[in-house]
Amino acid sequence: MRIDQWLPAFHRGDAIGDEARHLRHFFRQQGFDSEIYCLNRDEGLEEESRLFREFSPGGKEDIVILHYALPSPLSYELIRLSSRRVIIHHNVTSPEFFEGFSEEMVRIARLGRRELRQLAPFVDLGLADSEFNRLELESLGFRRTAVFPLFIDFERYQRPANPFLRKIYRDGRTNILFVGRVVPNKKIEDLIKVTFYFKKYISPLVRLIVVGKTTSLPKYFECLIKLVDDFYLQPEEVLFTGHVPDEDLYAYYQVADVFLSLSEHEGFCLPLLESMIFDLPVIAYAAGAVASTLDGTGILLKQKRVAEIAELVALLNQKEKLRSKIIRGQKERLERFRSFPREKYLLSLLESLHQDQP
Repeated sequence: MRIDQWLPAFHRGDAIGDEARHLRHFFRQQGFDSEIYCLNRDEGLEEESRLFREFSPGGKEDIVILHYALPSPLSYELIRLSSRRVIIHHNVTSPEFFEGFSEEMVRIARLGRRELRQLAPFVDLGLADSEFNRLELESLGFRRTAVFPLFIDFERYQRPANPFLRKIYRDGRTNILFVGRVVPNKKIEDLIKVTFYFKKYISPLVRLIVVGKTTSLPKYFECLIKLVDDFYLQPEEVLFTGHVPDEDLYAYYQVADVFLSLSEHEGFCLPLLESMIFDLPVIAYAAGAVASTLDGTGILLKQKRVAEIAELVALLNQKEKLRSKIIRGQKERLERFRSFPREKYLLSLLESLHQDQP
């Protein structure tokens, strides 16, 4: 029996690519034939995957898993299969967030959601990495759904951090960290407003560090740079790092005093768990999957009040007992996540597909 995975794009260091690689290893350990097929891939991943044109359809007992995050020709190829069809839904950002910044992204997001709805009648099992995503699948008409937690390679975070960055950014400033692509749904402008308030009313020794790709939507990034300038914030007070290697990312987590997310659309939000790994207290706005990812830990915001958020950041630094309590709760959440038998759970779900066969 074969269990193959399809990805539109197979990237090194990408969460979806890492999950596909991990699952393939697990499937092979269980005695299944298993390959990763993709439309395109990063250089150097030729031995890890096969191009989709090499795929040959299997029998009805075989399973194909499509990792879904963007529209692609793979969706229509999945519909044509006679094999058991499964998707892992990694979420598609709502198109309205891109309006005014990129008509192309608006088009892609709309197409992605429409394509997902079209898949519903043909998919035997819709998996989602959060309850938020699972409910979305249910609302789109998927008949059978389940939450399948995101794969995290915890050993990866044991690697050394960049010592130079740790040294230069431990300079007495309060470091507010955000990790994620610089795109409109992340609401980076709200982070800038909090930083401005903190500087003006609490302490001038503050720094916002935004780690993530800045080139996805140049028009949005330009608006953020203008906002920084309008608030008379200096380069040492707002830092956009762009995409960074792992050793730099770990250093930023280690020098940060708080992780702050005011994003308004999250399908899972991996940086929340990464913050837990680095014992960094989290403050996050309750949007999308954030509440289920935090699972009762961190500090969950029901409303965005800039002054209160800035004061909360300061309070976490001043009150060691509060900070320790938040970190302790996050450690417990992280352990619950780590101990979930996700691979065995997935295998039981896939085996049940054959039990349902007429």
